[in-house]
Amino acid sequence: MNTLFQVSRRPLSFVLPVMGLMGAFIGLFIGPAFGSALIGIIFGSLVAVILAYGISATEYLRPKVVRLLLPVLLAALGFLLLGLFGSFCGALIGWFFGWFFYWIYEGGYRIKLHAYLTSNQVLWHYSFRVICGLIFIFLITPILVVMPLSFNAQNFFTFTPEMLRFDPAGYSLKHYKDFFSNDEWQRSFWNSLIIAPIATIISVSLGTLAAIGLSQSHVPAKRAIMAILISPMIVPLIISATGMFFFYSTMGNFMENTLGLDKNFVGYVKVVLAHAVLGIPFVIITVTATLVGFDTSLTRAAANMGANPITTFFRVQMPLIFPGVVSGGLFAFITSFDEVVVVMFIGSASQKTLPWQMFIGLREQISPTILAVATILVCISVALLMTLEMLRRRSERLRGITPG
Repeated sequence: MNTLFQVSRRPLSFVLPVMGLMGAFIGLFIGPAFGSALIGIIFGSLVAVILAYGISATEYLRPKVVRLLLPVLLAALGFLLLGLFGSFCGALIGWFFGWFFYWIYEGGYRIKLHAYLTSNQVLWHYSFRVICGLIFIFLITPILVVMPLSFNAQNFFTFTPEMLRFDPAGYSLKHYKDFFSNDEWQRSFWNSLIIAPIATIISVSLGTLAAIGLSQSHVPAKRAIMAILISPMIVPLIISATGMFFFYSTMGNFMENTLGLDKNFVGYVKVVLAHAVLGIPFVIITVTATLVGFDTSLTRAAANMGANPITTFFRVQMPLIFPGVVSGGLFAFITSFDEVVVVMFIGSASQKTLPWQMFIGLREQISPTILAVATILVCISVALLMTLEMLRRRSERLRGITPG
């Protein structure tokens, strides 16, 4: 660890502008609560500079004491201005301010960096991380906002004063209750649970076989075949939905008029096949990526030992590529579970899925139940992503790569 800058304190000509920028950034988010982001930026930068100068002038106070007092003082100020919510935000800002000030003032930002880095290199080092953090906030904020709004006691899509004060009267589970008790929502939810798993099984079966076939060296025109197989992922969805509409309508008429199958059953078949087509490219890509590190000598060794191709596949090849197969299946499941355009073109009211019902709720009913459904879908997606990460780590361990 580099300790060259551990004891040297930065000059106030450097510390105060940095703290002012930090206070302006915090004020950008707090300002709207007082009616203007500009006021928040100005007020936040001034308060940050004043606090930073005051802390630097009180040499007799230890850093630990300052970092304990700041959250208390800002929590009390926040309580006077915005109540309990303001108190929580004030304590959080006070803790961050104390840590950030001493991190800058005592040169802590250079402790873990190489001593030979110039000031511009250090600036870019942290600027890059700030940019990445802002992008992450930009992407994740719309998702995080939905979750607390799903517990709103009122039929609003905005935070009520009671919610901002953390008043228990402002929170309710009525939107979740409406989701689990409403026949339309439950019918669409069960339709999604029926269609998505079946489409996933078809996608995984066909996609895995296609990926294994394309991994063989003797297959001609592999690039062209791969491009055709993954085209549903590349072509705009509205174009794919239009083509599927004409194709599956003809197929549906044949199944109903010639084979005499039930119209409702035919509708489910069309939607399942259409979603399977959309999921196959994800399976092909993930399984192909897994097969890149596969040792083909294992299959030849199994054949020399007398195993037939089916036994070789299930006993030798499948255990090694299983993480990629499951990852592709999860992507195919998410694609089917979240898809709304194709099912609107191909399906009927009997095959109404959960995303379709959410679209109707936004366009026709403006139902706040959508917020509860969105939160449930976010939780499902997070669980699937965690599963994908565990499978990725398992795949790397099997291939002799230490997970990073």
